[in-house]
Amino acid sequence: MLTLLSQNPILFVFLVAALLIALTLHEFMHAWTANYLGDPTAKHMGRISLNPLVHLDMFGTLSILFIGIGWGKPVQINERNFKNPRLASAIVSLAGPATNLALAVIFSIPVLLGAAKPDTLIYLFFFMVVRINVLLMILNLIPIPPLDGSKVLYYFLPRNFDVVKLEMYGPMVLMALIFFSFLSPGGGLFGILFSISQPILNTLGFNQILF
Repeated sequence: MLTLLSQNPILFVFLVAALLIALTLHEFMHAWTANYLGDPTAKHMGRISLNPLVHLDMFGTLSILFIGIGWGKPVQINERNFKNPRLASAIVSLAGPATNLALAVIFSIPVLLGAAKPDTLIYLFFFMVVRINVLLMILNLIPIPPLDGSKVLYYFLPRNFDVVKLEMYGPMVLMALIFFSFLSPGGGLFGILFSISQPILNTLGFNQILF
């Protein structure tokens, strides 16, 4: 993706804008939801903010630029502040991907209504925003720590299940999947993410893969 973007400055500008929208609102909603459910930890850390600088993670942002997927700075929560810690943690985790889905739907409306025509800059911008949000949603729903999907998985596991090992080895498993994806002819994890995203993009009116 970075090679293509370097050849087209407009695409680079659109990508940066799409990243700021997707990552900022994703993390903002994690923080806002946690505070709404009774945990002010993220609020006290200044994370209930629409300032992108407080939500960007350097490696996560660079990852999107180089390989097409990435992440924002994780929002810290204190589960002891929740009345129902297991349920609240799952809801807080789902708030991020749900926000990305909502953004994808909102930015696809002009395309679905025919107001944004293919081969126009506004169509390209909407495509960029929708694709980034869809990929971010799918990636974060993977039930491997530290991704959001792991907290949802914990909710359905037995209460006596020891999640310490999952938390310990999850990041290593995720990094291994990313590493071997570079070596896989089909793209490995990346190929799976893009394959899952395309039917969603089709449903939202983007039938042509632009890049």
